[in-house]
Amino acid sequence: MAKKQTFADKSKKKDKGDFVNVKCVFAVQDENKGTWKFKDRVVKVADVKDAEKMTADQV
Repeated sequence: MAKKQTFADKSKKKDKGDFVNVKCVFAVQDENKGTWKFKDRVVKVADVKDAEKMTADQV
């Protein structure tokens, strides 16, 4: 017989940990053309308050 497994059982197995995913968006000026470009990166941080202290160098 096949084992019955629900979606709720599958989601309980995943350990999410103590991290929060934060999307950081910052502007960079192109050296050749002088135009501005926006770059983004998803970063894992322990707390949302830590994300406010980050700079573009840390990303």
